[in-house]
Amino acid sequence: MVMAQALFKHLKAEHPGRPVDVLAPGWSLPVVARMPEVRTGIAADTGHGELGLGKRIALGRELRGRYDRAIVLPRSLKSALVPWIARIPTRTGFRGESRYGLINDMRPFDPATLDQTVKRYVALGTARGVGLPAIPEPALSVSDDNQAAAIARLGLETDRPVVAFMPGAEYGPAKCWPIEHFTALARDLDAAGYAVWVLGSAKDNPAGEAIAAGSAAANVCGRTSLEDVIDLLGFTQQAVSNDSGLMHVAAAVGTFVHAIYGSSSPRFTPPLTGRRQIHWLELECSPCFERRCPLGHLRCLREIEPAAIRDAIMASRRS
Repeated sequence: MVMAQALFKHLKAEHPGRPVDVLAPGWSLPVVARMPEVRTGIAADTGHGELGLGKRIALGRELRGRYDRAIVLPRSLKSALVPWIARIPTRTGFRGESRYGLINDMRPFDPATLDQTVKRYVALGTARGVGLPAIPEPALSVSDDNQAAAIARLGLETDRPVVAFMPGAEYGPAKCWPIEHFTALARDLDAAGYAVWVLGSAKDNPAGEAIAAGSAAANVCGRTSLEDVIDLLGFTQQAVSNDSGLMHVAAAVGTFVHAIYGSSSPRFTPPLTGRRQIHWLELECSPCFERRCPLGHLRCLREIEPAAIRDAIMASRRS
């Protein structure tokens, strides 16, 4: 969703008078609400992988007569159903999953040219025959009031520079820097004069508890809403994150991001900011894009040493 904001910004720059609404999973709408380019977020009631034909028909009928163009970002058949049912005249999307008829403005998909997710999104918002424009950087708004309230409610330290840790990755453990490395880095940063906040969902709480147990880090995983996390990241000076959704959120609120890559590639889904440092060993076995290390050693992540991240944080602070 954060990467999709580049498309929304491009559309508003090209068509400033046309409103942009976003149909997306309900859990992601707090992110959409922080995008000035978007007028309204519309919740899709279907779950991940669910066909939910009845739900899609009902929603499509509800949206009839409200739009003259739809841009369908996923390449699946089911994602194209609602705009077709809504009878939106122009329905733009890439070729995929036999969507002929559902998508009537079919664009060719060239993975060599569109080698990043964000490029694929922005390409769908350009006119036919026009080259890919400069990619706008996502920028989420931050609520100062909610930020202050969240800090007070959670009892977070603010007297020292704050580094956020995001140890989770929904995709799987082959994207996750070892917890013992996060813990060692937290101890080093505490000694160097930094406060550490560990952010994430309830699923990340065991990791957060382990980091906090071995250091002075404050673990708030599972105790925050997505809105809270956006605003807390807006307060932090730097962030250390696996390749995850929160990495992109941190980049979009202006935090300096230290992005750690293992099984995935920063060439495909980099944090979209100039304020970043990529930590990727680019071993002969990576990127493998597997959820678990197929070789069992996880060298691509284990061999990224906490001291290297610590030194990068110190250097970023000085710069």
